[in-house]
Amino acid sequence: MKMTVRTPSRPTMEPTEPLYQRVPTRAEDGTLYSDFMVLIPRIRELPEVEMAQRVSGLQAVLGRYRQVVFADLNVRLNLLWVTVIPERGLIPDLISALRQRVPEVRLVGHE
Repeated sequence: MKMTVRTPSRPTMEPTEPLYQRVPTRAEDGTLYSDFMVLIPRIRELPEVEMAQRVSGLQAVLGRYRQVVFADLNVRLNLLWVTVIPERGLIPDLISALRQRVPEVRLVGHE
């Protein structure tokens, strides 16, 4: 899993197609993925070093979960989009782990 990071003043790490064009929706076997959003208040206002620490923390947590198939951090909007292979209890576990590394994260919603 590679997390895409888009910031307003720095170049993107990935092409800038709309999120709906980049987010995977199904596994190869046709199984639907699940998505959720996380608000990270004021991440765009952080100094570059602090932002890099937060991004590193997010990547470390997301990288530990084999179920995470896509992640996109939109710094301009202070939002992290995560796509996962559905599993009961996964999203609360992920949010808890993210909060341990980046305490200000807030779950926006998921299906």
